Amino acid sequence: MTKRLAGIVAAFLFGAFCNGLHAEEVRSAIFAGGCFWCVESDFDRIPGVVKTISGYTGGTLPEPTYEQVSAGGTGHFEAVQITYDPARVSYAEFVNVSLLYFPDLQNCGQLDLSTSQGAL
Repeated sequence: MTKRLAGIVAAFLFGAFCNGLHAEEVRSAIFAGGCFWCVESDFDRIPGVVKTISGYTGGTLPEPTYEQVSAGGTGHFEAVQITYDPARVSYAEFVNVSLLYFPDLQNCGQLDLSTSQGAL
């Protein structure tokens, strides 16, 4: 599977986490694509993003610490929850940003799911 296709599939799988609220309300989405602070910064710059929260997805521990995840073995991925106004920005725009900026999805390397900073 190509890196781009893998990224698209992963992005749409995370789309399943979006809330089905009315257009005048906020929605949320979760993306994992490398260092969560870098990913959070990319999404914070998009008009219509209300807030972002860094955290973890997947894994075996209910509330892992940064040290536990960084040490490896927990199965977690660094992720960002995005709260956004769908009247100002679409979920598709987040997918586009992830395909353009997430380091594991760029042409310079393979999709790496072996670390906590891999893209999902």
